[in-house]
Formats: sequence, C-alpha cells, structure tokens
Amino acid sequence: MSKKLLLGAHQSIAGGVENSLARGQEAGCDTIQIFVKTPNRWVSKPIAKENAIAFRAAVDETGIWPVFAHSLYLINLATPDDALWHKSLDALVDNLERCEQLGLPGLVIHPGSHMGSGEETGIARIASALDAAHARLPGYGVQVWLEVTAGQGDHLGYTFAQLRAMIDGVKEPERLGICFDTAHAFAAGYELRTRDGYEATWRQFDETLALGRLKAIHLNDSKKELGSRVDRHEHIGKGLLGLEPFRFLLNDPRFRGIPMTLETEKSEDLAEDKENLAVLRSLVA
Repeated sequence: MSKKLLLGAHQSIAGGVENSLARGQEAGCDTIQIFVKTPNRWVSKPIAKENAIAFRAAVDETGIWPVFAHSLYLINLATPDDALWHKSLDALVDNLERCEQLGLPGLVIHPGSHMGSGEETGIARIASALDAAHARLPGYGVQVWLEVTAGQGDHLGYTFAQLRAMIDGVKEPERLGICFDTAHAFAAGYELRTRDGYEATWRQFDETLALGRLKAIHLNDSKKELGSRVDRHEHIGKGLLGLEPFRFLLNDPRFRGIPMTLETEKSEDLAEDKENLAVLRSLVA
C-alpha cells in the first residue's frame, strides 16, 4: 500500500487538548502539531484524565493522525547555567510524560543555545540532558525529535553535523528523530529553491543523519534570505523560498507518510491555514 501525503498545521489546544482535532478538521488537516502545555510558561496544570480520553476519541472521530507535539520555548538543554539546565530537563520530562499520556509519537524540540560556552560544550550538555530524560522515562514510546534550527545567535542544530553529534552523544539514539523545517534549513544555508540544491540538501541529510530518522517536516516559507541565520516564518509562496521547494517536497515519494505541518501565523477562523493548505495541495502533481 502506498503511503499518503500528510499535510496539516499547528493547532491550538485552548479549551482542552481535544479541541485541537476539531480545529484541525475545520482547517482541512490530515495531521497536526500541538503544544501539550502553555509554550511560554514553565508550569501548567496537568492534562486531566477526561481530556486525554476525549483527545483519543477525537483522533478516532476525525481520523487526523499522526498528532505530534512541540516542546515549550523556554527549554534550553545546551545552557552552561546549571539551574536553567535542570529546569529545562524537568520541563522536557514533563512534556514527554504528557505526550505519552496522549499516545503521541514524538515531541519536537529546539536543541538549545550554548550561550557563549561553545558548540562542543553545548552539544555535550544537550546529549547529557537527553540521557537524563531517557533514564527517568524507561520504556516510553514517545521520541524526542530534534529540530533543524536557523542557528540564530548561539542556537545549535543548524547543521546536520551538529544534530549527528547530538545523536552520537546519547546512550539510546533509537529514542531520537529529526524534524526538518524548510524556513530554518534555508536560513541556516541549505539551498532548497533549485532542483540541484534540493537534491544536494537531502543527499547530505541522508549521508549525515539517514532519511529513516526523519519523523516530521515543518512547511514554512522564510522572510529572511539564504544563510541569514534568522528564524522568521512566512506564508507559503509569499517569502524568499517561493513555491518550488514545496513543489519538490510534496512530489517526492520519499516523504509520503511523513507528517508535514505549517507553523505560520493565523486568525481564529483558520483562514490562513486553509489558504496555505490549498496552495500546498495545488502543487501536488
């Protein structure tokens, strides 16, 4: 059986985690990304058992799957600051526990900023935090999906080699996956707009990380230019990436079955999600 093209968007969990599925259905999503807690607060109330049950029922009802999560923005596993590192580790564990409660396959995380301590030191801190999280959650099914970043400031994860070093540094690498973000990769210096650039990027990805480790793709156009190392998302076809990279991706049989989600700004009526998804679907040959 050939795998399906899975297109969707990040959806809000306002009013209960189960409501994200209704929003996804309204926008026309096959798959969605969610937060499992407030993204800019360290502490959030637990997911109530009845909400978790309602969430699983909504998955069955809508047929939207996979649903995966994005970690809160405050987490920095690369930090040299011990207090922040421990706080980040606790928050990562809490996020993973919530994902496991909901039966989600993965949690996308920005690996973190070394804050001047240097790339090697930062990568070692990330690997150490991942090991500590894995040790605290033995037997968990949910994976951590390291995101390709734009590399803004001291942020790590903007080269495939850095992500490889993080994976190589952990004791249980099978518990890690990769999330590729089109806007981040472009800002980090990976050319996606030409057929040659696109093929070279994915060849390098496969040689360094292996395509089998790719678990999700964020579909975002970029407000900033190639190699700018600045993370600014734009609506599909309205930014400096244009439509071609998305046309390449959506017609690439290697990525069927991989959830691809938008992370672009939208209003309450989800009009922008509907419009972006329509644009994406129009590119499928």
